[in-house]
Amino acid sequence: MPNTEKIVINTAPLISLVAALGDLNILQSLYNQVLVPLEVCQEILTGGASRFGVPEFEAASWLQKWPTPVNISPFLLNSLDSGEAAVIQLAINENIQTVCIDEATGRRVARLSGLSVTGTIGILLRAKREGYSISIQQSIQQMLSRGIRLSKTVINSALEQAGES
Repeated sequence: MPNTEKIVINTAPLISLVAALGDLNILQSLYNQVLVPLEVCQEILTGGASRFGVPEFEAASWLQKWPTPVNISPFLLNSLDSGEAAVIQLAINENIQTVCIDEATGRRVARLSGLSVTGTIGILLRAKREGYSISIQQSIQQMLSRGIRLSKTVINSALEQAGES
């Protein structure tokens, strides 16, 4: 993950970080600015039946929650869901280099749009590298127990990079 001060983040990483760590505070520690497009705010606040992650998201008053809809290009709207499209478009509009997206298609389109990409695992690994006392193994277990899907390849790679394999 590139060393960056600003990031625009999608729904899945926000939910996954709450699952992994119980809150979103790690983002505040790693970045000066964390932007959340209105479209992502709406997805999170809908929260599904369990409303998982909603209280933690609402408590993170330091998140820069974009107040208006992002004017998304037709290409992005036709290629991605509204959250991913808004993350990429907001990063482009605000000249922010890095986005946090977990879904493969969104990551690919972000790279094609000239952006650097990280995801939940990338944030956890960066935190560990920067001296935060977190167990990648335990974080992954917490995510899996909350129904977050991770491939064996991603899990094995994360554990290897963290020196926990």
